[in-house]
Amino acid sequence: MLIAALGSSFAAGPTIEPVADRAAMRSQRNYPHLLAAALGADLVDLTVSGATTATILDVPQIIAPRVRFPPQIDGLPSNADVVTVTAGGNDLKFIGSMLYTAWLRHDPAGALVTLMRADYSEGIPAPTTEVVQDVAAGLTRVVGATLARAPAARVVLVDYLTVLDADSGSASIPYSTAELDAFRSLQSALAEGFALAARATGAELVPMSERSRGHGLGSADAWVSDFIGDLRRTVGSFHPNVAGMRAVADILVQHLRK
Repeated sequence: MLIAALGSSFAAGPTIEPVADRAAMRSQRNYPHLLAAALGADLVDLTVSGATTATILDVPQIIAPRVRFPPQIDGLPSNADVVTVTAGGNDLKFIGSMLYTAWLRHDPAGALVTLMRADYSEGIPAPTTEVVQDVAAGLTRVVGATLARAPAARVVLVDYLTVLDADSGSASIPYSTAELDAFRSLQSALAEGFALAARATGAELVPMSERSRGHGLGSADAWVSDFIGDLRRTVGSFHPNVAGMRAVADILVQHLRK
């Protein structure tokens, strides 16, 4: 079996050791690697932290002046048996909003706030109907492009782990009620985008947003990390931890063996 993985940081696993590709902020213990190991499959992991549906499809992803990733779809093998897709959060600026707002509290005059300010000058973005449809359209295009390159593949949309349960929040950052509500709205919009794309394409959907309820920030068994105030590792804030990646892989194993 050959598994290929497309997606952003919720698939890549930034800051989880050991590192598979430092520039891509991709871990050897992300869910694609754990899934392949569990199934005894070969893996082509194309995930890159910070990816959008556009950088998966047709726009190179520039990490630094000398670090450039071609569109992920270009590396997709035509003989892939399974292709997992986890993307769209960066299209909505979901985790970016949480991170920027956290750093506004933690170090408002710091370098990261300065770097991110232009993208969040109007605050936390609202997930309008049009924005949700754009995310769904991007995911729909990813599925179509995947099947065009690997027509025999099972395409599995793997949506994002729940970061904020209905009654949970960060233990490190005193987000306001309004901010938490805004983040939850983005979270719900992302799950809706995945559901719309699955209905539009017939792709398989593994709704990790639903399966991970009760494992958000502050839970007894959290599958995501809280805010990390170290600039070198802050990209891992509000992302799947090792337990979360293991949970996604285990649920995918069950799904694929049906």
